[in-house]
Amino acid sequence: MRIIALAGTASLVLVLYLAAEYGWRQAALALVGLAAGVALYHAAFGFTAAWRQMITERRSAGLRAQMIMLAVTVCLFMPMLAAGEVFGTPVRGAVAPLSLSIVAGAFLFGVGMQLGGGCASGTLFTVGGGSLRMIITLAAFIAGSVIGAAHWDSWQAAPALARVSLLEELGMPGALVVSLGVFALIWYGARSLERQRHGPAGAGADTASPADWLRGPWPLIAGALGLAAVNVATLALAGRPWGVTSGFALWGSKMAVTAGVDVTAWPYWQRPGPAAALENSVFGDITSVMNFGIVLGAMAAAGFAGRFAPTWRIPMRSVAAAVVGGLLLGYGARIAYGCNIGAYFSGLASASLHGWLWFIAAYAGNAVAVRLRPVFGLGR
Repeated sequence: MRIIALAGTASLVLVLYLAAEYGWRQAALALVGLAAGVALYHAAFGFTAAWRQMITERRSAGLRAQMIMLAVTVCLFMPMLAAGEVFGTPVRGAVAPLSLSIVAGAFLFGVGMQLGGGCASGTLFTVGGGSLRMIITLAAFIAGSVIGAAHWDSWQAAPALARVSLLEELGMPGALVVSLGVFALIWYGARSLERQRHGPAGAGADTASPADWLRGPWPLIAGALGLAAVNVATLALAGRPWGVTSGFALWGSKMAVTAGVDVTAWPYWQRPGPAAALENSVFGDITSVMNFGIVLGAMAAAGFAGRFAPTWRIPMRSVAAAVVGGLLLGYGARIAYGCNIGAYFSGLASASLHGWLWFIAAYAGNAVAVRLRPVFGLGR
């Protein structure tokens, strides 16, 4: 009960402080982050394990749940993005160029996922759930993000094609048909590969009793729908889709400033938006506030589930993997226009082709890294 009380008190203080200092919208975004933390933890909705299971075992439930999440989100995103505003708030999608930096960064991020033990959202919710190893991954993730921010301008010179938005090129009906069609193909392709390896996949009763919604676990589909709702709410409240890792670059760079490093000389921090974030409190930064919410939401969920029990014994090889993986995660996200949330989830929900480029490169990185895991004693 102590961890529930701690998470609840911290959440209440955070929301009230944000409402008083920054207004209801920032407080609402913290609540959205809290909901994301609960959904991620109770549904165990990770991208890392889902891709590893598909690569090594041809178990497709996690990947198929991601396709459902994307399909639901794109159906809700498209009308909002096509209108250009939601209740008077201007909105924009996550659209980026098709750059070599995405290929390199997403591949490194994919390797980091398997060595570090999580993705961007996965690192946050497992930290909130009490994983000490993932605290190491998060610290290295932050450090890698700072290094990536320092090198950001060099990667901007990498070969690139123009950004391509299916919404702009095909209109809303065309963008929806193409996006949903590709999601369906991946869903059925993954299911077919699973059937080939394991025989007909059981439909199974993927349900939960009323008590399970408080203590968990939740079915994967609940996590998929919950994260779709989180991204739609973020778009409506913040005017842009959900992201995670820019907050890590901000936290690390602020610490670097405290240590005497002049990060303001880096082109990454000379752009208007990032410059303002660096100058102001982290509580004024949308991504940071939502990240805090994810950690606290997962902490509360772990408390209700009775599974908040940090393990103090961590093998040194596992620690090394967490450090290497975290550095790759942070660096890769900075040069690839985001992570599994900001580039993959939000990019594809915005019908941007860079999201598909990120997915292919990151999946390839995961495929390579699953063969490296035994070197660090992590198992396949």
